[in-house]
Amino acid sequence: MNALPSNNNRHETLFHRHSRNPLLTASDWPYPINTVFNAAATRLRDGTTLLLCRVEDRRGHSHLSAARSANGVDGWKIDPRPTLLPDPDNHPEELWGIEDPRITFVPEMNKYVVVYTSYSRGGPGVSLALTEDFRTFERCGVIMPPEDKDAAMLPHRVGGYWALIHRPSTAHGSHIWISYSPDLRHWGRHKLILQARRGAWWDARKIGLSPPPMETPQGWLFIYHGVRETAAGSIYRLGLALFDREDPETCLLRGDHWIFGPEEDYERHGDVGNVVFPCGYTIEPDGDTINMYYGAADTCLALARGSIKGLLEWIRRCGRPDVGGTGARGVR
Repeated sequence: MNALPSNNNRHETLFHRHSRNPLLTASDWPYPINTVFNAAATRLRDGTTLLLCRVEDRRGHSHLSAARSANGVDGWKIDPRPTLLPDPDNHPEELWGIEDPRITFVPEMNKYVVVYTSYSRGGPGVSLALTEDFRTFERCGVIMPPEDKDAAMLPHRVGGYWALIHRPSTAHGSHIWISYSPDLRHWGRHKLILQARRGAWWDARKIGLSPPPMETPQGWLFIYHGVRETAAGSIYRLGLALFDREDPETCLLRGDHWIFGPEEDYERHGDVGNVVFPCGYTIEPDGDTINMYYGAADTCLALARGSIKGLLEWIRRCGRPDVGGTGARGVR
């Protein structure tokens, strides 16, 4: 039987995996852990890359641990003890751990806002903390009750209010919402802005924000994860959506295809197979190269690099106006 031509299965590659993947595993940690994955990321004032990693212990509970690197690839210096532990005595919403942080530097406050999932008997909720140095933290407590997660804050006010992107789960599905606050503690004006599609789509089971949105001249660029449920289990992949810069409630374009999915062995096999899940990125001094740090199979941390210009060009070429998760214009 003749083999099919090799170019029949070519697809556009927007993110390129780093040759040193996986960058960080449990064996790198200075104290015993089960796995490390789903890290927030930021570049500190001295140019150091900081990853605030989700670390799962052998109870199955998670905490946050900081790793720092001069080049964002190797030479990682990991805090010798957990950087941010759950505090269930003062914050009962953290009873079963804290997970999946996202970092936003807010110039108005000259502080980093860390939004993370707090897990308790009621389920996963959204909590928020402030820090200047990732050594001491001011907890603001739970800001979105269960069941809610996959949250990040925009870096500046919108119409005088802080804006939070998050993913509540209800009887009507798991979709992406936006909410507003005057003070980071009281939130309202909740609005659904992007729905999981219906049917056989790659993002039909549920969707959620991955890293914090990127502000570009064309709008807020969202990298979001979509989940497809199969006979063999869930598959987590990544897609793109572009929102209006002045009105982040308005989705301008949404890509039909996923742009990054589990392919390598370390992404397909682990505690939770077939998962790529980024919570953070950094941007190189050229203003275009994006370093996307992602959890692979809920077991290790990896890096993929892309171009912001390339992502925007792709969404302009391959995206189309969103129609509320139907997957087709006007079809319900």
